[in-house]
Amino acid sequence: MESRFLRIAYAIQFLLTLISVYEIWPQVGGQGHLDLMPWHLKLLLPAALSLAVVKATASAVRRDRTWNAVTAKWLAAALALIAAMGILTWYEHLHEPADEDEPPARVDLS
Repeated sequence: MESRFLRIAYAIQFLLTLISVYEIWPQVGGQGHLDLMPWHLKLLLPAALSLAVVKATASAVRRDRTWNAVTAKWLAAALALIAAMGILTWYEHLHEPADEDEPPARVDLS
């Protein structure tokens, strides 16, 4: 395939991956936790994950063998980014503010 068609295919893959990440992350982690995160992390992590997936695809297409060291490196980077997204979501879950509507828990000392 020609280089210009591959660039278009990679751009489409990047956009589809970005849309997928923005759709799946709130479903898995919870929209409330994402609302508490800083905006730059919600922008940077999905963009970096999409780039890593496209780079893994590009390295698989460019080499003779699909599974090679460069492809494995980019897939490991993608998994590390997914783990970072999960850890960040978990951190926000642990540090979310308490609901003001809930009455404080009573402790019965009898």
